[in-house]
Amino acid sequence: MAHNLTVSIDQDSGFCFGVTYAIQMAEEILDDQDYLYCLGDIVHNEEEVERLKSLGLRIITYDVFAQLRNEMVLIRAHGEPPSTYRIALLNNLTLIDASCPVVLKLQNRIKASYDKQNKIFIYGTHGHAEVQGLLGQTQGNAVVFENLDQLLQHPLPQELTLYSQTTKSPDSFYRIKQELEARGYTVIANDTICRQVSNRDKDLRHFAVRFDHIVFVSGTKSSNGKALYQVCKAANPNTHFISKVEELDLGWFEPGQSVGICGATSTPMWLLEDVRAALVAVPAIAS
Repeated sequence: MAHNLTVSIDQDSGFCFGVTYAIQMAEEILDDQDYLYCLGDIVHNEEEVERLKSLGLRIITYDVFAQLRNEMVLIRAHGEPPSTYRIALLNNLTLIDASCPVVLKLQNRIKASYDKQNKIFIYGTHGHAEVQGLLGQTQGNAVVFENLDQLLQHPLPQELTLYSQTTKSPDSFYRIKQELEARGYTVIANDTICRQVSNRDKDLRHFAVRFDHIVFVSGTKSSNGKALYQVCKAANPNTHFISKVEELDLGWFEPGQSVGICGATSTPMWLLEDVRAALVAVPAIAS
């Protein structure tokens, strides 16, 4: 006897609004012209980047950006430090700024705080594009840390001004605040975490436990994807990470099982749908 898999997509997965906005801007421009430069990967998803490259998007590095003259360049949702805008002015570059409004608000808050002579501490991932933009608001003088141990390696003032990368976990952020206060520090904690992203933790836990297996789809460069995959894995040990359809392994599944498909906030819905189509199209798994 043969039984097909039951396959469902998490409808709350897919791009956050900031990424959707940036990609729509790129697509609209590429409808009218042959190519468009983009400073860094427009989204941390290799499959979506390849799709946009096929439309004429040209991903460039900062070194290439510094050499460009009289061109149009897209600024992605992660935001940029002030130095990027200075280079654009010098080189007569037209910037199409798709910085996420949540990120821009955070940049402005950090700059205002830094201008008041506050020592800034940023809970974030070293080298991440958004964090580089945040650091730039402090002329590179903020301290970036990924966990409490890293933070405690630095000499700390009695009063700490704490910010967070927009995609970090609120629970972790507040645990760090409480631990610092338990050690006698005064902490001004600016909760700058995007709730569209952070609420995915709770939603995915509920989603993951409903199925025999979870297929989590994400780009390998996505820090958000790595974190949300671990959330799913903790809720459902039968969680499998893939970045493209070709990485599906039918050996993971048994006849008649249910499979839930979900992804990072940088994973396009079309890719989740392609994964579902590949699983649905498989001939019934023989028992």
